[in-house]
Amino acid sequence: MRVFGQVVAAEWGKLWSVRSTWWCLLSALALMVLSALTLGAGAATEALRRGTTAAIEGGEAAVSATVFAQFALVALAMLAVTAEYASGSIRATLQAVPARGVVLGAKAVVVAVVLAVAGVVSALVSAVVVHLVLSLEAFEHSGVLPPGETALDVLRVGAYFALTGVLTLGVGLALRSAAGTLTVVFMALLGLPLMVLMTGSQVAVEVSLRMPLFAGLAFMESTENLIGGPLPYSAGEGFGWLVLWTGLAVVAGFVVLRRRDA
Repeated sequence: MRVFGQVVAAEWGKLWSVRSTWWCLLSALALMVLSALTLGAGAATEALRRGTTAAIEGGEAAVSATVFAQFALVALAMLAVTAEYASGSIRATLQAVPARGVVLGAKAVVVAVVLAVAGVVSALVSAVVVHLVLSLEAFEHSGVLPPGETALDVLRVGAYFALTGVLTLGVGLALRSAAGTLTVVFMALLGLPLMVLMTGSQVAVEVSLRMPLFAGLAFMESTENLIGGPLPYSAGEGFGWLVLWTGLAVVAGFVVLRRRDA
């Protein structure tokens, strides 16, 4: 356990020693706030145009914004492993820690913690900003921020980003390429589910709705998303599917890490 803690500390130091980490976090925060504000303001404006009164929850706007903001944090998780392969420093890492499961576990812990905190902070800031802006007279005070529901939304966003980050880490270990990892994760999270969804086949739609992005939206109990409403299954099932996809990516990464030299 002591060795594992030391490896975690080393991975933590490596992650924070490069400027790209800070740029990714700042980009994620900016994307989350701007996306949530755009979505929230759009919903409030549409309600006003119809002559109705809307109550726009800041937490729900933040949940919807994860679709856009997630890729800044995906880039951060990807760089936690692919940057080492690009520079060749992975050799030193594996020479210092021959137990490759320990390396994988340490990287996963660091990525999960950083992305969870980033998700909570960015979602909370976004929810507050949306509430403050929509509480103005121009939007007829349509912004609401119920404490309990907002706290739950924020925590779920953090959990979603943590799992997505570990999924990205697994793909990165399997592919060892930044471009390849980014392409595969983008397709898994957004491209492929949307393409499958557009086929219109009932079976294809059911498969698409259980891929990582939609599983995450179900887990976060999103009501405004790419399918136009709540997902047709429970938050618990969504969490289960998300964990399953993350586990498969980690297993794939571990298999490659063990079988191939650095």
